[in-house]
Amino acid sequence: MLGFTSLIGVIIAYVYRGKGPVWLDEHYRYQIRTFWIGLLYGSNAMLLTLILVGFPMLLALVVWFIVRCVKGFKGLQEKRAPSNVDSWLL
Repeated sequence: MLGFTSLIGVIIAYVYRGKGPVWLDEHYRYQIRTFWIGLLYGSNAMLLTLILVGFPMLLALVVWFIVRCVKGFKGLQEKRAPSNVDSWLL
């Protein structure tokens, strides 16, 4: 479910990117980056589960994803761009 809704969200972000105010375009960019970075981290963590290192990485990925979502929703409610859009962490 999470992967499916993330995929739909990133498609919507790509479609509406550049069609709104600057602060909203930054949210689309933030969402796109969250999807691709999460996919990269998730793929690496899934691969590393073979040697049991991936399980804590998957937990860290879930925490990272929740923090980025909360940060994005907070900025969206305040109608401002999220801080550190280019960051790979938070």
